Amino acid sequence: MSTLLIIDDEKAIRKTLTEILSFEGYKVEDAADGEEGLKKFKEKTFDAVLCDIKMPKLDGLEFLQKATELNPDVPIIIISGHGNIETAVEAVKKGAYDFIQKPPDLNRLLITIRNAMERNNLVSEAKTLKRRANKVQEMIGESVHMKQIKETIEKVGPTEARVLITGDNGVGKELVARWLHEKSSRAENPLVEVNCAAIPGELIESELFGHEKGSFTSAIKQRIGKFEQANGGTLFLDEIGDMSLSAQAKVLRALQEGKITRVGADKDINVDVRVIAATNKDLMKEVEEKTFRLDLYHRLSVILIHVPSLNERRSDIALLVNTFLTEICEDYGMAKKKIDDDAMQALQQYNWTGNIRELRNVVERLIILSGKMITMADVTAYVLPKP
Repeated sequence: MSTLLIIDDEKAIRKTLTEILSFEGYKVEDAADGEEGLKKFKEKTFDAVLCDIKMPKLDGLEFLQKATELNPDVPIIIISGHGNIETAVEAVKKGAYDFIQKPPDLNRLLITIRNAMERNNLVSEAKTLKRRANKVQEMIGESVHMKQIKETIEKVGPTEARVLITGDNGVGKELVARWLHEKSSRAENPLVEVNCAAIPGELIESELFGHEKGSFTSAIKQRIGKFEQANGGTLFLDEIGDMSLSAQAKVLRALQEGKITRVGADKDINVDVRVIAATNKDLMKEVEEKTFRLDLYHRLSVILIHVPSLNERRSDIALLVNTFLTEICEDYGMAKKKIDDDAMQALQQYNWTGNIRELRNVVERLIILSGKMITMADVTAYVLPKP
């Protein structure tokens, strides 16, 4: 249900509009002057505002200016009996969606509100699509750890240096890889990602280097591997600690010579690929256990970037939560929900074993199950473990 705010110093006008709009299916709140209206506008999320011009304390044009600074996406319809062309033009210049004279024509008012709602939905959808179309999500965080990572990316991104990214599951290693690619001279060419842990050991070589038709039982046609697909760009080998030793040997050759050979072929193919790798394992321990090649480790780890767990960067949690609230509410086509201080503090103290991935899931859960304001009661009910 859409929520409207009516601001007018005439009680009869507020009552009449509230009755009419409530009958039309809107949820309505009202305020007797611009100051009260601005207070409510700050505290709650409204889908549209109907506002008079001549009011005590804060007039309609002053409210309009302050409200559009707070949230320019909420359509504000000016309704006044003191209007003229100059006033209407000034109101529109300051950001009003429309100007209607008193007494308002009921049909025009309802159509204007409906059009305002539709425009608001289009604006929200456009923002969502624009954000989804962006190549890379922002790296959110102002902690010391995140500042160091951003600085390293700025320095290393433009080079051809290979990078090994370490960190627990869900900390954002893939995002670091994407930004390294984005900052490189290869940014216009493909970034090809391979999750080594998700591919069976017997298929990893075919996935990376491709195969010729008939090279094994299920090879019914030629396949181009990830190295060839990434030619001229960047290849991101995620969870490289799970790669088989035979595949490691071929990756090492590709890095040393810039050449690959498809499975079942005897012809070398030259490739120009920058390799970025990531792992949640201690590769030196894997080397000791003879499950990872030491020479490959040294080839991959020209630059080491460690992404800390969320528990190590708790100062970033509030920023992450507010960002996820905005993004997820936009994805769902709903007004952005707010979170109170106690709930935020509880999230900042929670043990985030699943890191940023877990935090985003929790925020999405709270958005779905809570009211307009996410409270400590919501966190207790839907996040904190039951005793």
